[in-house]
Amino acid sequence: MKENKIYFVDVTNRDGVQTSRLGLAKLQKTIINLMLDDMGITQSEFGFPTTKHEINYLNGNLELVEHGVISRTKLSGWMRGIAEDVETSFSNVPKLKNVNLSQSTSEQMIVGKYMGKKTSNDIIKMTCEAVECAQSKGAEIIGVNAEDASRSDIDFLIKYAKEAKKAGASRFRYCDTLGYEDPKTTYDRIFKIAKETQMPIELHYHNDLGMAVACSVMGAKAAIDAGVDAYINTAINGMGERAGNADLVSCLLAILKSAGFSNKYNIDPNIDLSKAWKLAKYTSYAFGVPIPINQPAVGDNAFAHESGIHADGALKDRRNYELYDFEELGRGEPEIIETGRMITTGEYGGIKGFRNVYDNLELEFKDEHEARNILELARYANVHTQKPLTSSELRFIYYYPDVAAKIMTVSPYYEPQGAIKERVDAHLLTKPHRII
Repeated sequence: MKENKIYFVDVTNRDGVQTSRLGLAKLQKTIINLMLDDMGITQSEFGFPTTKHEINYLNGNLELVEHGVISRTKLSGWMRGIAEDVETSFSNVPKLKNVNLSQSTSEQMIVGKYMGKKTSNDIIKMTCEAVECAQSKGAEIIGVNAEDASRSDIDFLIKYAKEAKKAGASRFRYCDTLGYEDPKTTYDRIFKIAKETQMPIELHYHNDLGMAVACSVMGAKAAIDAGVDAYINTAINGMGERAGNADLVSCLLAILKSAGFSNKYNIDPNIDLSKAWKLAKYTSYAFGVPIPINQPAVGDNAFAHESGIHADGALKDRRNYELYDFEELGRGEPEIIETGRMITTGEYGGIKGFRNVYDNLELEFKDEHEARNILELARYANVHTQKPLTSSELRFIYYYPDVAAKIMTVSPYYEPQGAIKERVDAHLLTKPHRII
């Protein structure tokens, strides 16, 4: 008999980047995918195949999959649960294999968003058409998302999931879009849905009430207890809209270390927790959002002891005051910060400084042409991220220059029509206008 497991779908590159007033460059999103793969995370929802500025990035990352550079983490695209979006997605990203199709399922959203133009039966019909379309395009994993599931009628959710399953869907994503649910309610609802549909369940929780991690792990428990696989949706450092999504490392530790889960529930065996520290630090740098000092596992104070009783106890035996070891997370190595001369490379960097940077990475160039081509890409990368380039970014550019060039290339979609075409044709844009 198959043993059900808890898997992880990280949504940093889809939901995390929707954090208001923040975002990631395509190079940074790519490095996160590479780090997720290095950590063995089951899946990365890596972007929006219907969005034009994502196309080169998405296709470039799927090239990395083809070449075996990304080999353990499946890349999946998010789109609305309508056939038109599926058609567009596979036209834009032909090698896409894994998709999540999203529809609103609560009465609030069906009325509030569709303004009376759609019924609950229409929601099911559109979703099934989208699933069938994805199947016809060769999709291998098809997830159906119930947006605002936590405020949706549970009998309707079960009907929605069953009909989508008949059409070919492989997973059901339960979205607590407003962070409305509590752990007990989560367990009860997810258990019933999983038991009646016998579909693997994805748990997608927001943190508006501070319960995203608790609800995610209780939802996973319910799915496993009901006899199906669970897929916890996470974001690195809890990034995401409003108060964010369930934090990746916190969810992992809750399953691995907490009283009710440790040695009772099994996670994807590919996951390597020792890569967590490096991933959290890079993501913090890329977003420009410091990790809170008291963040579980990766915050600066996660293993800090000052009180006399605590310090004495930790020195005698770390288990007195530490539930898990910092080494398990990849922590413990000193962080070396240059305080003397520092040579960096960026958008205005020259060949000598550039060579020095790559010498320090122990990477050599076969000839001057190779060096100057990589220098040009490094310049573009700095323009692209507007941050000093990290060693991971510099190595990626060195080893995969063609993919790096592709993902950093964004050609604006601009075909003037209607009033704006009239303005452009009449050269009205050449007149001086007060901007400031």
